[in-house]
Amino acid sequence: MFTEQTPILGRPTASVAQLAAFILARPHGVYTAHDIEAVIVPVYWQLCAEVGIDPTLAVAQMIHETGNLTSFWAARPQRNPAGIGVTGQKQTTPPPNREGWAFNGQSQQWEAGVSFATWEHDAVPAHVGRLLAYALPIGAENPVQLAAIERALRYRALPARIRGSAPILKQLGRAHNPTGQGWASPGVDYGAKIAAIAVRIVMGK
Repeated sequence: MFTEQTPILGRPTASVAQLAAFILARPHGVYTAHDIEAVIVPVYWQLCAEVGIDPTLAVAQMIHETGNLTSFWAARPQRNPAGIGVTGQKQTTPPPNREGWAFNGQSQQWEAGVSFATWEHDAVPAHVGRLLAYALPIGAENPVQLAAIERALRYRALPARIRGSAPILKQLGRAHNPTGQGWASPGVDYGAKIAAIAVRIVMGK
């Protein structure tokens, strides 16, 4: 059904109801059923369908990256759905420019990463468009896809050489990406983990 060889581009394989039910069946942080069923998941489904990404894969990546919306970066006010700009850089002193940083009250540290004002207008479009940029090389986009990519990369740039370097899940991991970079580092089994979540979503487990 899904493996690390699964293409990122594809038709929807799960409904909004299936995706939301999977998230709600597990701890999901500060987010309510309304947040998930009426905002986050429907926006993922709509935007993915518009640009040709299987929504199941984007939501599975979000679940993997955020611990099913329970992580510090997924919580408000960060609303970061997929580790965008989260480099692992941390410090105890406030950065001179706090843009691209957030203070983690649990660790009492400033952590690098992108925060988003809303899920529907910012976080989800940033995630979906960035995933599309990994899947499609420059020049292969249709107008709707190009607009989605340009919108996403305004939040955080992506080197041109990475464009189109990961048409399949496996190549999202740096270890398997032909550029030597990737969404996850080293990401040896990153694609396989996303695929495994996608299988469970579709199977309802």
